Amino acid sequence: MTEWVVNKKEVYGIDFSGAKDAGRHIWISKGIASPGRLIIKSCFPASALPSSGISLDKCLPALRQLVTSEKSAIFGFDFPFGLPAELVRHGSWKDFILAFSRTYKDSGHFRNTCLAATGNKELKRGTDIFNRAPLSPYNLRLYRQTYYGITQIIAPLVADDKARFIPMQKPVTGKPWVLEICPASTLKAMRLYAPYKGPDRSNEARTRRRQQILKGILANGQQRLDNSLITAGVLENPSGDALDSVIACFATFCALKKGIDISTVSRVAQIEGTIFGAFE
Repeated sequence: MTEWVVNKKEVYGIDFSGAKDAGRHIWISKGIASPGRLIIKSCFPASALPSSGISLDKCLPALRQLVTSEKSAIFGFDFPFGLPAELVRHGSWKDFILAFSRTYKDSGHFRNTCLAATGNKELKRGTDIFNRAPLSPYNLRLYRQTYYGITQIIAPLVADDKARFIPMQKPVTGKPWVLEICPASTLKAMRLYAPYKGPDRSNEARTRRRQQILKGILANGQQRLDNSLITAGVLENPSGDALDSVIACFATFCALKKGIDISTVSRVAQIEGTIFGAFE
């Protein structure tokens, strides 16, 4: 589908967070797509966005504004866009999204309700299983991302019809397109997955792994970082959030190149969501 490459030249990868100081942990990579190639032009934390800040309440509206301001762009976010079908009590994904904040009063209520409904089992969606995503959408390490991603990013944009979330919604020109990606799934598909976040007995070990992962992503020549300052920033970020945003940008670009025929998407995927990435 050449329309993706022709009409969506700006590509964003968003490493998302639901932490109280999310402005420090959400990282954004912006790339420019040309036929067969992606150039990462910038990589920065969400706190650097206009009218943003460190707190969750400050940076998420700024991130939402970024999406609405880039009508010709495609975005890849790394939080779940839905729940396992067994937990969805609505006839459509849109209805589920718009009712989400009424169904779950806060992030803790969201996790506890899901656990109660499943007998304390952490169910995964079909796309999580197929693409080897490591966690259930309401896992202890992910539930805040799912909750705040849906309530603060997806729901307002869906309610105001300011963006299209693929493949649950039909892509149209004049609106930004948003995909769900998972850096771990992309790295597993590329056989590059290895621990690269956080402190080690020697932080040099994690830095070397980030170097290896970045080298692997760049190896096929389809992506490059625009300058050495971006490269240094990505490698020196110990949390791995900067690298995750680069991976997210690359995964989104891969989906851009491949194109999507939403007519082939299953009914379950239209309810649960679909992870995109550098998959065959």
